[in-house]
Amino acid sequence: MGDHKEQQPVRVGAAVRRRRRALELTLAVVAERTGLSVPFLSQVENDRARPSRTSLEKLADALRTTAVELLAAADPAASVDVVRAEPLPEDDFDPRTRPLVRGHHQLHASEFTGDHDARREFQHRNDELMYVADGAVEIEAEGRAYRLGRGDTLYLTGGVRHRWRATVPDTRVIVVAVAEHIEAVQDRSR
Repeated sequence: MGDHKEQQPVRVGAAVRRRRRALELTLAVVAERTGLSVPFLSQVENDRARPSRTSLEKLADALRTTAVELLAAADPAASVDVVRAEPLPEDDFDPRTRPLVRGHHQLHASEFTGDHDARREFQHRNDELMYVADGAVEIEAEGRAYRLGRGDTLYLTGGVRHRWRATVPDTRVIVVAVAEHIEAVQDRSR
């Protein structure tokens, strides 16, 4: 009875449209940048089509943002939301990356399974916690390397540049961060 919320797919259409209009881009320009068709983009914006994770990443790149931010700006906040371990059939997202929080909230959390692009460098505006649920990772932050095993955590304050890679197959890492839209950064110079 109280569980029907989880059957609601995340609606990114309005978030995509707002972002596109804020950048003053036409659907044609976005179509050219993403390789997606104008009719499909129009359906996405009207929530008549759900983009795959790959399409959402292409859209995010074209709109100079990230899939995470588009998803965060999507769903209206709910006071309680259950995200099941088994994704719904229509959640055709990358099985290696699973959002643990849906919608526009103060916290963002994802579970990463398996390997990860170790060349990709991250820098988040707000604080973030990485927890190794299984396996092992190597994290490079501010020029230092940290090896973490199962059960270990690493805390990164906002603004710290970092990259990471799994060093064991089937590694699972949970990343919890204060959402980018939150003004949580204190003046660290004091």
